[in-house]
Amino acid sequence: MSEDTWNIGGLELRSRILLGTARYPSTQVLLDALKVSGTELVTVGLRRVSPSANGGENLYTLLQESGYHLLPNTAGCFTAKEAVLTAELGREALGTSLLKLEVIADEETLLPESEELLKAATTLVNAGFTVLPYTNDDPILARKLEDVGCAAVMPLAAPIGSGLGVRNPHNLQLIKERAKVPVIVDAGVGTASDVAVVFELGCDGVLLNSAVARAQDPVRMARAMGAAALAGREAFLAGRMPRKFWAESSTTLAGRISVGARS
Repeated sequence: MSEDTWNIGGLELRSRILLGTARYPSTQVLLDALKVSGTELVTVGLRRVSPSANGGENLYTLLQESGYHLLPNTAGCFTAKEAVLTAELGREALGTSLLKLEVIADEETLLPESEELLKAATTLVNAGFTVLPYTNDDPILARKLEDVGCAAVMPLAAPIGSGLGVRNPHNLQLIKERAKVPVIVDAGVGTASDVAVVFELGCDGVLLNSAVARAQDPVRMARAMGAAALAGREAFLAGRMPRKFWAESSTTLAGRISVGARS
């Protein structure tokens, strides 16, 4: 697996796990979980932590000093205008153009607002951002986001924080089959088997937050997620056996002993 690297907007990565940083019981648990997961790229909400905070703990600095690449996100934005302004302030404060773009429709479903998302993505790409948009599992919208210049597409597996796992594997496969940019499944993953499924479908990466942070033991779950990513990716690269309607013995019947045989 050491040679199985991938690239997001010029950033070469070995780990295919991206982790969020919200809702952990403590900063130390967060750091321990990040370490055992093997992640190299972590996302932080630009509205949740002030990059220029005076005094107290600066999460951005702590993560950078720990060797992680930062992926700021626009969580909590409902319009393209809000998302663009948040992204511009984040780039100025953090010095990175890498961005996870979120534009949600409402607080109940937390589903993407497609028209505003596409509008924001177009504006930010033209402004020089490397945009990774959180989107519905809609192959058409994914293609439109790629066409306006997004560096990856990030379709959901299920609603944010639901832990329901991959609800529509067919759509994820459609997105992956047509995409010329990385496909990173974002939102709805609940446990390690969900991560394995994501990679068995051929997706390039998975972004997790609640599944790890809200586990009874976040550090152990983070380790499980990292292992599942490796297993799922290896299975995809190996190529699974074809599915068959009827059983097929793995042992040949040639030369079997016949009870009714006569000398």
